[in-house]
Amino acid sequence: MRHPQIAARVFHTPLLAAPAKAAAFIMGLGPRIVGTEIEVQGAEATPEASRRARASLLDERLEDEIGGGRRSAFRVRDGVAVIPATGTLVHRGAWLGQSSGETSYEGLSAQIEMARRDGTVRGVALEIDSFGGEVAGCFALADQVRQLREEKPVWAFVSDHAYSAAYALASQATRIVMPRTAGAGSIGVICMHADYSGALEAMGVQVTVISAGAHKADGNPYAPLPEAVRDDLQAEMEQLRGLFAETVALGRGDRLTAEAALATEARCLIGTDAVEAGLADEIANPRSAFEAFADDINGRARARQTTPRGASTMSQTNTSTTPETTAESTPPAAAPSATAPAAAPPAATTPEPASPAAEDPKARIAAILKSPEVEGREDLAQSFAFDSDMTSAEAIKHLAAAPKSGSGGGLSSTIDAEATELEAPGPGDDAGARAEPGIAERAAKRFSAS
Repeated sequence: MRHPQIAARVFHTPLLAAPAKAAAFIMGLGPRIVGTEIEVQGAEATPEASRRARASLLDERLEDEIGGGRRSAFRVRDGVAVIPATGTLVHRGAWLGQSSGETSYEGLSAQIEMARRDGTVRGVALEIDSFGGEVAGCFALADQVRQLREEKPVWAFVSDHAYSAAYALASQATRIVMPRTAGAGSIGVICMHADYSGALEAMGVQVTVISAGAHKADGNPYAPLPEAVRDDLQAEMEQLRGLFAETVALGRGDRLTAEAALATEARCLIGTDAVEAGLADEIANPRSAFEAFADDINGRARARQTTPRGASTMSQTNTSTTPETTAESTPPAAAPSATAPAAAPPAATTPEPASPAAEDPKARIAAILKSPEVEGREDLAQSFAFDSDMTSAEAIKHLAAAPKSGSGGGLSSTIDAEATELEAPGPGDDAGARAEPGIAERAAKRFSAS
């Protein structure tokens, strides 16, 4: 047998993984492990493109930070700690989101504990994109997530898969949010047995297993699997499945009881079907929902429109906010008399910087990003707006004195991305030809008066 250390983690051990994912692994790596082609019975493999560990889509970290190893325990954005749980979930391992495509329960546990102790962290966002992984360590981590939410709100953002072990973790969050194309579920357990006896016989190799104890060699890969051993393994899988369902019920409560979890029969549900089944709470764009979460924990009012459990239609999170004082706003005028003609709307003008004493944070950002001095200095303007405490007047003054960049784009043209992926364009891409709005434009629209 080649690579016995890998085989030991795959065969004859219970896994919390989607069946198609497990089968795809065996079909892909099986020949390299056992040295011959493998036939999978009881699960169908589905082709899947190679996936690499990605940077977080919620806090806009750049891929080169991950690739270069420049990373901290977690990122905090607006008081929310963003903790990704992506790729294959394993019990042990110091790597987190690196090229291995694995995330360890050990590392997640350390991050969750640090977030719990950190006084600057007011909430935790679990960013989940995983088909599952190992049983060992999963339920202990699920308990830790559930305990954390007793002290701080924990939202799980599914983008785009929360299956098996990944769903066990997501189910312990205060709230589960997913886009309409995402999937959740697979509340079940799978175990695979490899029978090498035929291949070994064809090679002229005979393996003699010598053991002490009637069940010591149960399920060994050098003989066909006896029915009695199969029955024992099946009973073990059912026991673990029951524990899985009970864990889900502890996290979801009346939204998904243990009986209802078992009744799913390990199905994987998509979008509103998952919400209606109680597997999730809301269909929303992950970034918009994350901003709403940050608003909630920071006491900022936000009008939100969601798809709750049992809803028959889908809607994205409404990102409109309640009216706030901005740099463009003026004090409300007295109501016109019944005979007075309606006043003509004022002509659009460039917003004037607000005075430091009355300047609202959102108004300050809008005033900086919408000032004419931003042109050719986009990166510096974003730094003044989001990473400094200077007033809009001071920022605009410094912008006016700063030289313009030759390209007019800079970093801002390389960190934009879709709402569910952060794929930075390569050096040869034409940023000016991209149809998507940049961060500066999105921020200006977000904070401008409606």
